[in-house]
Amino acid sequence: MKGIAFVIFGITSNLSKTKLLPALFDIYKSGVLVDDISFLGVARQSRSEEELRNFIDSVISGNESEKRDFISKFEFLNGDLQDQKFYVVLSDKLGGKKDQKNRVLYLATHPALYGDIFNNLNSVGLNRNDTGWTRLMIEKPIGSDLVSAKKLNNLLLKYFNEEQIFRIDHYLGKETVQNILAFRFNNPIVEEAINGTNIDHIQLTVAENFGSENRDAYYDQVGALKDVGQNHALQMLAIATMCRPDNFDNEGVTKKRLEVLENFVPDKNSIVLGQYNGYSVDEKKLTNTFFAFKGVLGHGGFKGVPVYVRGGKKLKKTVAEIVVVLKNSKNFMVYRIQPNEGIIMNVLVKTPGQGMKLQPSMMEFCFKNVSSQLAKPYEKLVLDAIGGDQTYFNDACEVEAQWKFIDVFGADKIIPIEYQENTWGPKEANDLIEKDGRRWIEPSEVYCKV
Repeated sequence: MKGIAFVIFGITSNLSKTKLLPALFDIYKSGVLVDDISFLGVARQSRSEEELRNFIDSVISGNESEKRDFISKFEFLNGDLQDQKFYVVLSDKLGGKKDQKNRVLYLATHPALYGDIFNNLNSVGLNRNDTGWTRLMIEKPIGSDLVSAKKLNNLLLKYFNEEQIFRIDHYLGKETVQNILAFRFNNPIVEEAINGTNIDHIQLTVAENFGSENRDAYYDQVGALKDVGQNHALQMLAIATMCRPDNFDNEGVTKKRLEVLENFVPDKNSIVLGQYNGYSVDEKKLTNTFFAFKGVLGHGGFKGVPVYVRGGKKLKKTVAEIVVVLKNSKNFMVYRIQPNEGIIMNVLVKTPGQGMKLQPSMMEFCFKNVSSQLAKPYEKLVLDAIGGDQTYFNDACEVEAQWKFIDVFGADKIIPIEYQENTWGPKEANDLIEKDGRRWIEPSEVYCKV
């Protein structure tokens, strides 16, 4: 990997602080990127170079020598991202890097700035592949509904080719999510058993036991359904139920994920939205911090399988998992994304002693056994973007299919139901699945316990 200038728009943002900078430092420590990459941090507010270097030092962990070497790779620019004059300075700065003609442009800025950023990048030619490649990494949310997502995707394609655009959903960078494909399609016994013929239903949970913390302003604009349900949850489902691709490359995998998303039919009357007690003193706010809904799969051998999805904040546990429940039995399989990552099968075995009495038992593959080899999601995604591999990023068509599904629920017009923290949300979420004669399976703390 040679000759790369990595530009971070919004160097002091929460995303940069919590995700990107720690990932870049871990990659740097691994030795993959040493001599042939430099970083340029762009800050909107005027800050001294010393302040920005101290900021980076405060958000990364390691020995002091490694930290100094890493931070020495950084240069900084302060400027108004809406001012075309700033981009002339930026272009001159990057143009001076004769040995670094390839560029990654990472946006950790508010989506309202995208139009000005893209237009100004174009005005100085920084969006083009003239002397090397240029790749754009852009964070969710991509729009706030189908109309705005299409508008943003069209804006992106006005200034960049699709091959340059890397839309990030960090769940796709998780090792367990990617291992689902290996597990499903390289073990015939699994591929034969885990299909629509044998599945009763699927449950999907993406829960956090903490609140919106210091992100209330963001959450007031988005809410849990759009922050998590529209992207993480639907992408997890797509990976868990997609049919075997012709090839395990970007085109092949994306095509099959899209097939799931385009044929997943929402039950528009199933939506349950909640807000944890104490979220806001303004009773008029419609911000949802919990969601639950039902949909029915409509693709391939999974056609007709019902799916129940729930997620949110201030819930009983922090957990992300997919539970595949088989018909006419007590068997189910769990893809545990976090914590204690692994794949678990709940099976029945004979109880020791006389007679044929059965008891449940677990068969586990746990990533704790290879945890030292696991790359964190952002590390993998950054390296994939540098390498030009879009397999675990979202294409425009996927983003739009996800919004088309979510928009059916009309969440912006629904008053959320209050629920107590340290629960699984409003009781209406239980009613949603129980009226079909099913129950939520409690996420277990025993799975892959460290």
